[in-house]
Amino acid sequence: MTLRARDRLAAVTRTRWFAVVTDLALAGAAVVDVVVLLPEWTPFEVALAAIAVLGLLVRRRLPWVAFALVLPGLVVDAMTIAAPIALYSVAVRERRLPPLVAAGAVTFACFLLPDWQLPELDYLAPSLLYALLYAATPIALGALVRTRRELSDRVADLSAAREAERRRDEQDVLRRERARLSREMHDVVSHQVSLIAVQAGALQVSSPDPAARTAAGVIRSLAVRTLDELRQMVGVLRAEGAPTGGDKPQPTLDDLPRLVADSGLPAELITDVTDDLAPPLQRAVYRTIQEGLTNARKHAPGAAVRVSVRTSTATIDVVVENDPPTGAALILPSGGAGLRGLRERAELLGGRLTAAGGPDGAFRLAVSLPRRTPES
Repeated sequence: MTLRARDRLAAVTRTRWFAVVTDLALAGAAVVDVVVLLPEWTPFEVALAAIAVLGLLVRRRLPWVAFALVLPGLVVDAMTIAAPIALYSVAVRERRLPPLVAAGAVTFACFLLPDWQLPELDYLAPSLLYALLYAATPIALGALVRTRRELSDRVADLSAAREAERRRDEQDVLRRERARLSREMHDVVSHQVSLIAVQAGALQVSSPDPAARTAAGVIRSLAVRTLDELRQMVGVLRAEGAPTGGDKPQPTLDDLPRLVADSGLPAELITDVTDDLAPPLQRAVYRTIQEGLTNARKHAPGAAVRVSVRTSTATIDVVVENDPPTGAALILPSGGAGLRGLRERAELLGGRLTAAGGPDGAFRLAVSLPRRTPES
């Protein structure tokens, strides 16, 4: 259960408990009304009062039933607290004006009925006013509470609509940005990588030097694979992040030997990993080694590189470390996004990344990830 679901369940539970406590308190007030005047009442009046008290317990689900149950006690002047409570419950649930007016009129008449035979007419006007307030006040209060709830619901609906509109605006901005990035990748990056592949192919054919032909073949192979991945990324961007059925699958652990062999570095791969790991974990291992080899090629040319992938029952540990460079580092553009992306990928999978360099130019990149199978 998510945190939001738990909070919502807790709020509903608190609301229900508050309703139960409120109903019991109101029923208790009605019981006190009965107990105070109990010696003066007949058994019939006590029975009507008990029925009225029981009616209050169903006022939320059946407000009209509760109202009907308290009226007999009001007629015989055996219940004065339960009647306005029941009338308030009717006003909270009933939106139509005629039924509310009818309920108020009935309450007004039932309240006056026991005292209608007054000895003096001087008490008639106060009695009428008191009966009017007795009937009108619960209706006004219930209508006010109902209106407040309806306004709160309307405000909540407006807030939800505004939030949905804001999310749509964000999605529109993201959609436009994805479209722009896909155009740039297709029109600029893909074009330049295509030129690299063409030039490398031409060099592979025309060069008389075997070593140059081999290097040109590696460059052309890397450029072609890069174009394939760029096409997949462009498809993902245009599909708004949805999976695309590309011709080539994502890299797996089976591609590690070729990755190390094509790096152009004196690299050694040591691994005991099997292919029963989840695909996201396999991609994380591949991308970690790819980034480590790229950094070694840029910052430590000529250095020996050791790549190890070790597994245990709980974790998979990837280490890429290089010796001090034997030549000057290549001056290539770098924004530092590679290690940051690896760290984010590792954290998303529940792992951690450490990177440390030595004063002589040696560097060690290590990533530890929790081991999971595809079913987990």
